[in-house]
Amino acid sequence: MFFSLRLRVAATLISGLMLSNVACARNEGHFAEQQVRHIATYFPGRMSGSPAELMTADYLHQQFASLGYKTNTRQFNTGFDWHNNDGQSRWHKLTATSVIAARAGSEPQEILIVAHLDTWRPQNSAEANQNLGGLRLQGVDDNASGLGVMLELAQQLSARPLHYGVRFVALSAGEQGMHGMDDYVARMSKKEQKNTLLVIDLNSLITGDHLYFNSGINTPRAVRKQTSERALQLARKSGIPAASHQSEEKDSAINAFDKAGFPLLSVTASNWALGNKDGKQQRSRTRHFPEGTTRHQTDRDNLAYLDHWLPGRIARRTRDSVNVLLPLLRELTNPKV
Repeated sequence: MFFSLRLRVAATLISGLMLSNVACARNEGHFAEQQVRHIATYFPGRMSGSPAELMTADYLHQQFASLGYKTNTRQFNTGFDWHNNDGQSRWHKLTATSVIAARAGSEPQEILIVAHLDTWRPQNSAEANQNLGGLRLQGVDDNASGLGVMLELAQQLSARPLHYGVRFVALSAGEQGMHGMDDYVARMSKKEQKNTLLVIDLNSLITGDHLYFNSGINTPRAVRKQTSERALQLARKSGIPAASHQSEEKDSAINAFDKAGFPLLSVTASNWALGNKDGKQQRSRTRHFPEGTTRHQTDRDNLAYLDHWLPGRIARRTRDSVNVLLPLLRELTNPKV
């Protein structure tokens, strides 16, 4: 688990978007943006246990397989409480489907890159009436953005020799209360736990005012230097505005990998600099974005709304994310020994 020491020691709707050599030659971030737009357009309502979730999982599975990754899907049973207007609640069972793709390196250790694939599921009639989540939610920011960047990173690393391997997890039931991440951590074998050098979590990369590279509470100082601090150096070198927030116990929704003691780099867009500490895709109300937050909101977290109020933001953030994370991953997977 001591990453710094180890680094030193050693079809359906997808036919037009299958990975190709032509796509590889395009500018970094372009393919990620394509994927964000494709996933948001063709797979809205990706709620855990829904048909749209299964279609998304199948799409991602085919994308990873086309790149030569060893890939599979994993299901687990979960559920949620639906709260009635009378104050009573009913438990709804569902089966969530995640996609896992891996490529081994010359050493058994690997870096885990995670992005949740599901969108928000309304948990009471009030949320449904307010258009929070549901079948129409495109989830551009939350979290097609993470999936798009994940796919480009997988594309770029697919043919590169690796010292340490990479494992991509498009995680279902990642939304709060679904416990998809907890389930994944609980099912890791002792060998997998031992060989996981670092977890990179990609979540909501578009809407927040600032791009952040955050270390987990349990990430050692030496690892922060090689990950979050190094990411900031790479960002500044490319002229990309970025910052870092050291997670604390008082922060809400502590990442399950962080709780389990894994070194963590959480990548997100947020407003910590503006006093918002929750780490979500919140925005201030400004004349450029009058409706404020897009979080879980069907009428706002969609392509039309974001392209109108934040023109060029999707292209810029996917490009910036890839331009920082790709060289970082190249360094981490093939360290100078």
